[in-house]
Amino acid sequence: MHVHTAEITTSAVDPNSYPEATLPEIALAGRSNVGKSSFINKMIQRSGLARTSGQPGKTQTLNFYTINEAFRFVDVPGYGYARVSKTSREKWFGMIQQYLETRENLELLLLLMDARHEPTQLDQEMYAYAETLDIPYAIILTKVDKIKKSQLNKHLSMYKKALNLPTTDALFMFSSQTGEGAEDVWDVIESIALTDEE
Repeated sequence: MHVHTAEITTSAVDPNSYPEATLPEIALAGRSNVGKSSFINKMIQRSGLARTSGQPGKTQTLNFYTINEAFRFVDVPGYGYARVSKTSREKWFGMIQQYLETRENLELLLLLMDARHEPTQLDQEMYAYAETLDIPYAIILTKVDKIKKSQLNKHLSMYKKALNLPTTDALFMFSSQTGEGAEDVWDVIESIALTDEE
């Protein structure tokens, strides 16, 4: 995938402020500190388009990024940040749920999880929720550059067991530092979400 143009289109909190449903969308969901903004920046080779923050829980809106004027990444609010009130967490999940369940041009859901650690209860709940949606999904295991190469298979097996997956086929290793795994993720995006593109 050659990215020629990339821009943030809008930030939205409800369907009234979504952009027109004219382009395929790929949603990114994950814990607040899993590295969704870094993932976007690495995938599109732009260092500062998606703003990263030292404060987890900063993203409180659905952020729509238009790529090559052909499709969008949609960064949804991160979940699981302890300092956020229960009311805020419920509000954010309602925002995510409304988008994932009603957006007609949503083609793919990417669940980002930290490869270094076992999936949290919230990760497992998000995965279980993804299973109920009528949307293809893949699990992106981030921060793999922080794991020794000899330990990678062990971490894949840990996720397979924790999420009760039949195989590791839905698990994709990724590093926003080195770019490892980016081509594999683009292959998934292109084969599932961009099948009508040239």
